Amino acid sequence: MELAFTAANDRFRAEVREFFDAALTDELRAARRFMTSVYCDYDLAMKWQRILLDKGWLVPSWPAEYGGTGWSLTQRYIFNCERARANPPPVSPMGLSMLGPALLGCGTQAQRDYYLPRMLRGDDFWCQGYSEPQSGSDLASLKTSAVADGDDYIVNGTKIWTTHAHYANKMFCLVRTGTFERPQLGISFLLLDMKAPGVTTRPIPFFSGDYEQSQVFFDDVRVPRSQIVGEEHKGWSVTKYLLEFERGGGSSAPGLIESIERIRALWHGSELPTEHAMAARLDAIEAEVHALEMTELRCVAETERRGSPGPAASMLKIKGTELSQQITEVAVEAAAYYGVPYQPEAIATFGRTGFVGPEELLTVAPFYFNNRAASIYGGSNEIQRNIIAKAVLGL
Repeated sequence: MELAFTAANDRFRAEVREFFDAALTDELRAARRFMTSVYCDYDLAMKWQRILLDKGWLVPSWPAEYGGTGWSLTQRYIFNCERARANPPPVSPMGLSMLGPALLGCGTQAQRDYYLPRMLRGDDFWCQGYSEPQSGSDLASLKTSAVADGDDYIVNGTKIWTTHAHYANKMFCLVRTGTFERPQLGISFLLLDMKAPGVTTRPIPFFSGDYEQSQVFFDDVRVPRSQIVGEEHKGWSVTKYLLEFERGGGSSAPGLIESIERIRALWHGSELPTEHAMAARLDAIEAEVHALEMTELRCVAETERRGSPGPAASMLKIKGTELSQQITEVAVEAAAYYGVPYQPEAIATFGRTGFVGPEELLTVAPFYFNNRAASIYGGSNEIQRNIIAKAVLGL
């Protein structure tokens, strides 16, 4: 692998860095600093999405005819690195990074032509209807049903831990359309309107004071059968394809490296003590992050070659989330007693109300607790190890 950058690559890096420095307002920078999870406030995330759309840099990995940049693998890697350095608020991945690639790979031409432009503009804001109260990691056991009735399905059931469902006007949802010997069969991938009669959304309060997740209920909700993605009863294959992008379709290593540097900056810029053992632990984590980065680059190259990350996405998901959790653990240890005060009001107002301790430590503890879910969402890491055992090792 050639690791040296050309002069053209260096010019591209300078262009990307200049854009981020100019485009990120104080409000957007504050929104990112005060995030307590991997998701940003809806209004500010959409503001940043529109800026990226106007620039033409919203979906670098999409085909150019659908709004992609046409960048090379190296350019996309440089963009990810500079984005991690600039630390902008993230856009919601549900549509752009998950459903979008799934429609490109599995949807009809009519679905792509209708939904993808609306996704880019923000006309449709998507949430993901997968987990249920009794079907989390064991997704194949889901019970939400969709019964055919003429040109419609009638959907009944419930979904939980649905991120930003209270903002979304659309959901991509797994429903059971049939019962077969293998539970993975009989599941269909359905697109539905969150404003349809019979849909009820109940936000779930979090430790941080946010309402990021919701439970969604469906009571005789009618959904046109034309809104199925892929074949009826065969939505499991669409789901596996989509989850490859959720688990390992991007590059998490540059962001993890920046997180490590921010912890080191705390030691150098505040009264927090730097313990030798803690610094050595952070060095060891950084070495693993750089190893992850090399694997991510190979995975992105495989995505360009065959259209999806493949089983390697499961490995990236395991390592990326575990390293992220290790970094947040060190951050809490570094914050020491400043991580103890519970200050949701200061977080919600971007530090404009009174708070205890340095501003940069306000979100350390809430983010640590939220990040405990990283090894569960997108398919638990135990499930990922099963996928690797079956798909790679043939066990």
